[in-house]
Amino acid sequence: MKKSFGAKTLIVPTPVWCVGSYDANGTPNVMTIAWGGICCSIPPCVTVSLRKATYTYGNIMARQAYTLSVPSERYLKEADYFGVASGRNVSKFQEAGLTPVKSELVDAPYVGEFPMVLECKVIHHYEIGLHTHFVGEILDVKIDEAVLGDDGKPDIGKIRPFVFNPEDRRYYRVGECVGNAFEVGKKP
Repeated sequence: MKKSFGAKTLIVPTPVWCVGSYDANGTPNVMTIAWGGICCSIPPCVTVSLRKATYTYGNIMARQAYTLSVPSERYLKEADYFGVASGRNVSKFQEAGLTPVKSELVDAPYVGEFPMVLECKVIHHYEIGLHTHFVGEILDVKIDEAVLGDDGKPDIGKIRPFVFNPEDRRYYRVGECVGNAFEVGKKP
């Protein structure tokens, strides 16, 4: 039997991404989110959902762009800090000792030390209750060569991303490969 948890934001896992933006003065800002995901293949798009109260919300509305930096486990503490501090009060990059890098394609910075980055331009946004859903067209994905496998593709074991469990408010490692997609299910 399954236990009911009611209507709440509970699905596991959720991604841990750091959203980069510039404020009105051109100061780089970054915010950690867990409300996001891929939403379209052609054109390639990703969504993030932010509350209007966040500093990043205003930055994205003004610049119509954002980046998503994927932190590795090595930067767990910094990524968590990016989600608890406000760019209204502090320079998060400076406080965390990390490097803001200007995107080549959109008006937003990304975290130089993080192994994977998506550069996105906003193509839609709409309000859903407390949050605004931003749909960003992915203009480029940049990945450190050190985290590529022998086949030249991203190696999740080298990237070492982590995920968030909203119910217990903890971060978890991504585990080992358990099967090849679109292959293991060919024979029931």
